[in-house]
Amino acid sequence: MMQHQWNIPSPSSICQATGRPFEEGESFYTLLFAREEGYERLDLSQRAWEERKKETRAPKAFSFWRSLYERPAEPPAEPITKNDAQGMLRHLLSLEDPKHVPTIYILALMLERKKILKSLPSSHPSLLVYQYQSGGETFLIEDPHLSLENLLAIQHEVAATLASCRS
Repeated sequence: MMQHQWNIPSPSSICQATGRPFEEGESFYTLLFAREEGYERLDLSQRAWEERKKETRAPKAFSFWRSLYERPAEPPAEPITKNDAQGMLRHLLSLEDPKHVPTIYILALMLERKKILKSLPSSHPSLLVYQYQSGGETFLIEDPHLSLENLLAIQHEVAATLASCRS
């Protein structure tokens, strides 16, 4: 018995019979085939659909429908690029200025969240140990024990610092 998984692939941007890219607003047909490993999707232009209907040996689709092609939305730009954050972290660490400790801490957390830095165990409660996932470079980051009251100000400082490094 076939195990059904409702994980249907996204629409293709081309007719899979001809290789011609779909144009915005163009009608196309999607054919869905039930396979042992899941569903297979085939997207066809109007012309390819008409040709396929004439074929007597073509495999029968489990389901099919007509849609209008819409280009996928562009992914939102990251407000802070990885390189900006990494470069700024390295720069601020090199300054060894205590006033930058909160900004350094926030940058390190951002890079950890993006899986660029990996947190390592630390024997000191106020010292965080981070290592780059690639390359193995290690940093010691002081935990400034931020409170909610000063977090917004630090967030603005990080944004301003990163904006200044872009210009």
